[in-house]
Amino acid sequence: MTTRIKSDWLSGAEAQAVCAMLTSAGYEAWFVGGCVRNALLGAPVSDIDITTDATPETVTELANSAGFHPVPTGIEHGTVTVVVKGHPFEVTTFRRDVETDGRRAVVAYATSIEEDAHRRDFTMNALYAAPDGTVADPIGGLPDLDARRVRFIDDAHARIREDYLRILRFFRFHAWYGDPERGLDAEALAAVAANVAGIDTLSRERVGAEMKKLLAAPDPAPAVAAMAQAGVMARVLPGADPAALPVLVHLEQGIGLAPDAIRRLACLGGEDHMERLRLSKTDARRLNRLLDERGSLAEPEELGYRLGVKDARDVVLLTAALLETPLPEDLEKKLEQGAAATFPVSPRDLMPDYQGEKLGKRLRELEDMWVASGFGLSRDELLAEG
Repeated sequence: MTTRIKSDWLSGAEAQAVCAMLTSAGYEAWFVGGCVRNALLGAPVSDIDITTDATPETVTELANSAGFHPVPTGIEHGTVTVVVKGHPFEVTTFRRDVETDGRRAVVAYATSIEEDAHRRDFTMNALYAAPDGTVADPIGGLPDLDARRVRFIDDAHARIREDYLRILRFFRFHAWYGDPERGLDAEALAAVAANVAGIDTLSRERVGAEMKKLLAAPDPAPAVAAMAQAGVMARVLPGADPAALPVLVHLEQGIGLAPDAIRRLACLGGEDHMERLRLSKTDARRLNRLLDERGSLAEPEELGYRLGVKDARDVVLLTAALLETPLPEDLEKKLEQGAAATFPVSPRDLMPDYQGEKLGKRLRELEDMWVASGFGLSRDELLAEG
């Protein structure tokens, strides 16, 4: 039975123009990887990758002749990005691995999708679609995709040793595409456990980016728990504890809150996030704030006043997950009430009686009294306090 995909991105004029650029010159053109996988799953498609037997030099010449804009974004790996009317398409020559060291590969050009498929990571990522949408499955990935089973191509140990980041990708792909009831592939888990030390050779930027993608999945809790059991989490983030993550995910879903990788990272805890995950300064600041505040027993109104609605909401969620307590009633209303409150006393109100450090201390005392009153004490009432 022939499998065929029908998607707007596939039938779009720009994608078809790139394929025609190749096929009209006698070369093959296949959509490959995530765009085919997601089309079959009915999931959104963001990047469109095309593979071909044309060399990068030939792709560049053909693109120029067609009036398109070729960009050598990954020429050392055989990739040219062809831009058509502002739409980018990564066009990569069929490849096979010649040599790998666990972080990068030396590749040579191949002559068929069969060869190309065997150098990819998971069977569900080795699916190809012709320009008319007809799906080619050279290594049997369709049954795995139908079963939502994330499985390494050929020998799992060999695939991992080609690039140890595939350990983290395995858990990330299970979180996004795997069947949560079926569990994780046993052969893959055994290979992960046997090769877990290879994670130490990876750049922290790659590890951090992969962790953020994993934690952004709708429910990463089962995959993260399996990471911990396989010894992966101890390598990635020592001290992290996934026990509260499923509770957090449940609370998020209960109030319709979108997944957030930094919030979930704060739930895991752990040590040296900045060093081990190479987070951006913005993400690191937010993560440290949530780690400092999680477990706070302050009322939502106070948290909203001190942290703003977003961070205060995250702190309440994290605390409820860690302590396994229900969320406060009317949470959003209380957070917004606190965030909208304005402390009615200014430094000028206390001068000249208070100066320097004494002024700052007195302002904090009055602010604490005002917060404790539920923001009810007026300026005059505060100033009347001895």
